[in-house]
Amino acid sequence: MLSYQHAYHAGNAADVHKHALLAATLDYMARKPKPLSYIETHAGRALYDLSGTEARKTGEAAAGVARMAGWFADDHPYARALAAARTRGGPDAYPGSPLIAQTLLRDGDRMTLAELHPRERAALESALPGADLRGEDGPSMALAMVPPIPRRGAMLIDPSYELKTEFAQMPRLLAKLHRRWGVGVLMLWYPILASGAEDEMAKALDALGIAGALHSRVCFPPARAGHGMRGSGVFVVNPPWGLAEAADALARRFAALQA
Repeated sequence: MLSYQHAYHAGNAADVHKHALLAATLDYMARKPKPLSYIETHAGRALYDLSGTEARKTGEAAAGVARMAGWFADDHPYARALAAARTRGGPDAYPGSPLIAQTLLRDGDRMTLAELHPRERAALESALPGADLRGEDGPSMALAMVPPIPRRGAMLIDPSYELKTEFAQMPRLLAKLHRRWGVGVLMLWYPILASGAEDEMAKALDALGIAGALHSRVCFPPARAGHGMRGSGVFVVNPPWGLAEAADALARRFAALQA
């Protein structure tokens, strides 16, 4: 499936939810001197231009980070990643998750990124020269890599869900990864849709029965008339200390949009 391009959706409300939690996770994990492995299954292009044709066409960034960036203090790891992207790409730059990770990880940490789409992968290579980029199926790569070296680390799984089968596949993937990498912080993102297509998936995630897992769900107004995405879900296995509180604070911000 090679049709999806995140440039149309970069910086939307779901990105704010997902990326703020990712940044908080990596910031906390990087405070300890032990090295980390960071893995992404669907990396995208790393650096986006919110003044570009794609972002302006959908208006999702205007309803997302343009409206929500003020929620975060300057020293918040997500705000630091936003500032780093803007320093690099100008005031309309937005960091995808690989660039957020690069901003927060340290020398000696290992980052491995999978991206199948040739155009997105070329942009990713340009944005992160020298990074370990794989033009292969992300879930297959992840299963082959775990447990990674270093063993301590995190993984982000955020498919586009254009293939409806992914809603059923992702909970099974998460369970397999957890069995093989019991100490890994596994973050799975999914959209909350007006159609309810994600409902069974959300139930399946909770039914995994993983002790201590965090399931953060937020809702927000549609970015435009008829837009089907109404919210964002992030399921985290082995959430680091403080992430549940950060997720609750973020949920209160999103709830205020609905008031």
